[in-house]
Amino acid sequence: MTYALTAGVLAVMQDAATRAIMPRYQSLAAHEIDAKAADDVVTIADKEAELILAEGLSKLLPEAAIVGEEAAHADPALLDRLGNALCWIIDPVDGTNNFAAGKPPFGVMVALAEAGETIAGWIYDPLSGRLCHAHRGGGAFVGEERITARSTGANPPIAAISLVFMDPAQRAAMKAHIAPHYTLTDIPRCAAEQYPRLVLGINDVSIFERTLAWDHAAGVLFVNEAGGKAARPDGRAYRVDEAHLPGLIGAASEALWEEMAERLALL
Repeated sequence: MTYALTAGVLAVMQDAATRAIMPRYQSLAAHEIDAKAADDVVTIADKEAELILAEGLSKLLPEAAIVGEEAAHADPALLDRLGNALCWIIDPVDGTNNFAAGKPPFGVMVALAEAGETIAGWIYDPLSGRLCHAHRGGGAFVGEERITARSTGANPPIAAISLVFMDPAQRAAMKAHIAPHYTLTDIPRCAAEQYPRLVLGINDVSIFERTLAWDHAAGVLFVNEAGGKAARPDGRAYRVDEAHLPGLIGAASEALWEEMAERLALL
């Protein structure tokens, strides 16, 4: 089922990008950008793209519930649908802060979950046209090419660690006890870019504090199906219906994941 969906999902994502996202890239007016939360914004492109995605995806699989980031922000009760028998999960513009500032990276993320477990995910970059996608038990792909996760080979490993959503104590502990063992690199503030970096040999490991379903469902599956590892710090699998829980580690290999998990356990 999920393989047959890929062409349709890509067409819907491209439609949203063509009609709602790219026409506004680097041309947003001030009134088209709104503050959503502290250090977070939403644009007219997010809202319009989500409507296009929801409409298109509902035609591909009418029996699936739909949870979009912007709709759930307006009505948190929609989050209860994440554990449904089938559920589309939509991030219409991931990396909105970058997009609103007129710079890359940003992307479109769609996942399909079954009873809280992601069974397929798609990550589309409107600027390059790159599609990363994965299917549970069926591997990970960039376009039509099956991909296997690879580390950077750097020593110490390259870590992209987001401190944005950590409290001051967590931030201090991370800097004191984790950072010295890695070469730190800036995060792209875009999960649609960060997850591919863990597979494509750009980053070795990443820590996420906030684990909202639309940011992580597709990426976690992509890393795991590519042969890397993305899971909760205690080793539990990521579930979209537990996306309110904090903490997630993604890594290019199980060994890199284990090393980071062991260090975090000592904090």
